[in-house]
Amino acid sequence: MTEKHSDQLNKTIAHILIVEDDISLARWMEKYLALKGFTVSVITRGDLAVDFIKQHNPDIVVLDGMLPGLDGFDVCKAVRPAFTNSIIMVTARDEEIDEVLGLDAGADDYLTKPLRARALLARIEKCLKRQSPDTLQEPILEDNVNNDDSIKLTLGSFIIDSQARSVILDDKTVNISTNEFDLLWILAQHAGKTVTRDELMILLRGFEYDGFDRSVDLRVSKLRKKLNDNPNQPYRIKTVWGKGYLFVKDAW
Repeated sequence: MTEKHSDQLNKTIAHILIVEDDISLARWMEKYLALKGFTVSVITRGDLAVDFIKQHNPDIVVLDGMLPGLDGFDVCKAVRPAFTNSIIMVTARDEEIDEVLGLDAGADDYLTKPLRARALLARIEKCLKRQSPDTLQEPILEDNVNNDDSIKLTLGSFIIDSQARSVILDDKTVNISTNEFDLLWILAQHAGKTVTRDELMILLRGFEYDGFDRSVDLRVSKLRKKLNDNPNQPYRIKTVWGKGYLFVKDAW
């Protein structure tokens, strides 16, 4: 079992429990949701999940249907009398009977494998909005920004606005594509820090970097040209070899 914490927000961050015995899938979900700002715990057995839920009362449980120790439907039945927060059932079988069984067991929502990152995130956000709105703080997402500081970022002559999806450099509007904007917004939010290719792939496309996909590198190359960066010796968006990219704070 692993647990990650985020100290960037003052209010309580939603705690997501993932109950999944597929280690690679569990690791992907954990990393994706942690990057989105959630506190995440992972358990790989159903019987252990029951005790964890009773002791820690997570805000959302993402629960696989087929688990060792105790299957997800029985876990749902076991905790539901006392657990009032949301349970999202996940199964590999796209069959109506599984959805019915999950909902009958007390699940609030339902997803089928293979999971899509944005679908998972949308379900979690939907459940969070239904519960404890005054005490839970949703993470700041690049496409769901809800405070003024995160809508617009300014560094020298560089201004990026996530609500208007606009970029201004030296008082001139920079025309960039939707995909380029998404990447630039992530890098700008983390100005001064290296963002790994793995993190970028998860945030942009919902899966980890496989060592071959060059889509992020291509976007960076195009952004450098449009932002008047030096393609041979970049000083605004630097390549950190073997890791990822660094958006330089004082280069604007």
